[in-house]
Amino acid sequence: MNDTSIRVVLFDVGGVLVEPSGVATMLTWMDNRVSAEELWKMWLTSPTVRSFETGKLSAEEFADRIIADFDLPILGSEFLREMPRWSVTLFPGAIELIERVPLRYQRATLCNTNPIHWSYLTQNERLINAFEHHFASHLIGKIKPDEEAFRHVTDALGCEPEEVLFLDDNHLNVLGARTIGMNAAQVKGIPEAERALVAFGVITG
Repeated sequence: MNDTSIRVVLFDVGGVLVEPSGVATMLTWMDNRVSAEELWKMWLTSPTVRSFETGKLSAEEFADRIIADFDLPILGSEFLREMPRWSVTLFPGAIELIERVPLRYQRATLCNTNPIHWSYLTQNERLINAFEHHFASHLIGKIKPDEEAFRHVTDALGCEPEEVLFLDDNHLNVLGARTIGMNAAQVKGIPEAERALVAFGVITG
């Protein structure tokens, strides 16, 4: 899979570099009536989530709507107390892996996120400084797996889709990237991300 045309390495954050800890909590609230995979699909396709993660809803509005949409047995205040703890803990070795990507590649992130999580993530200066560009959905107003989110990245970076390697833990997002011609691999955590980077010739094993 070694592709010398790759110029940009584009990372998802949650599930690739950061532990996605909110899934277990949501499944508990939902009494495990769906699988983790089903929950992710519901989350990614939820109009409420998409509105919040593209900057169109306040945190309070989001909490009230998501509780109703997912039939959660909690109050909005409890949801908002719990949510900041989700997806903010870096996997061990995450920064070190990013730093192994040679400087001849542009390093960037593309993540579906929101003001709550982004404010916590941006406190980690090593994470923020390890990349040249960050494309957070609530700031760019576009969200994965929509084609326009990936087009936004290529337009901003002045590159062609085939010059991008995209790593994401969600199959729908990987398919979205491939639809516009990006190289893309589904990876979960640092060991899988490392194997993909080696397979595409970005780093050596």
